[in-house]
Amino acid sequence: MYRALFAGLLLFLAIGCKSDPPRQASAPSTLSTVDPRTVATISGVVKFDGKAPSAQKIDMSYDPACMFSKEDNYSEAFVVDSGHLQNVYVYVKSGLGGKSFAPPAQPVAFDQIGCRYRPHVLAAMTGQHVEIRNSDTAMHNVHAPTFNESQMPKSAPILKTFDTPAVMMPIQCNQHPWMKMFINISSHPFFAVTDKDGRFSIAGLPPGTYTLAAVHERMGEKLINITVAPKSSNVADFSYSQADVK
Repeated sequence: MYRALFAGLLLFLAIGCKSDPPRQASAPSTLSTVDPRTVATISGVVKFDGKAPSAQKIDMSYDPACMFSKEDNYSEAFVVDSGHLQNVYVYVKSGLGGKSFAPPAQPVAFDQIGCRYRPHVLAAMTGQHVEIRNSDTAMHNVHAPTFNESQMPKSAPILKTFDTPAVMMPIQCNQHPWMKMFINISSHPFFAVTDKDGRFSIAGLPPGTYTLAAVHERMGEKLINITVAPKSSNVADFSYSQADVK
């Protein structure tokens, strides 16, 4: 009897003193900062050598709400002026070592004006608000890989955020098939989109060696490896040609 009671006591103590398995503490989320005393800049031009493909004329006549401009409308896949290429996304593709950066508090925006998306190519950071506006008198439908929403004429903006990096993610309108644009989402702030003169500038970059990528919706990607020193201004020019047209 005593032997049974003693065994039961030992079992009780073993159970009562048994500790929970240790829990692994989650690693704190750390955001990188850049010493402003050391930052560098990369600027450049994206060129198109030779004769650029002709822009395709767009017929908007089937929707009277889109027929308020007497000027012809053309596609924006190839916007070239004096050999300089607009709407090219340029970003640091590698070299940051997986660092995380806080998104800006200020949203970026695109609008629907004249049954066209403005701008044609947009760039934002993961977690940054993207404001979708409709300044038209026409109803539109904003269709992305992650959402599909209708938007009434001159209605309140739609706010979206994207959590995953993406390059040339298409946005289109199901009601107006010619309406198409591209959004680029980066996990860091080191990117730009070329302007009408084909120019871009990426500022605030920490010194280091990087792979810089230029991406066009129809001609794909071009890469440049570049090393930037502290407080330096650097030049990186890209060039496309007819051979790149797909």
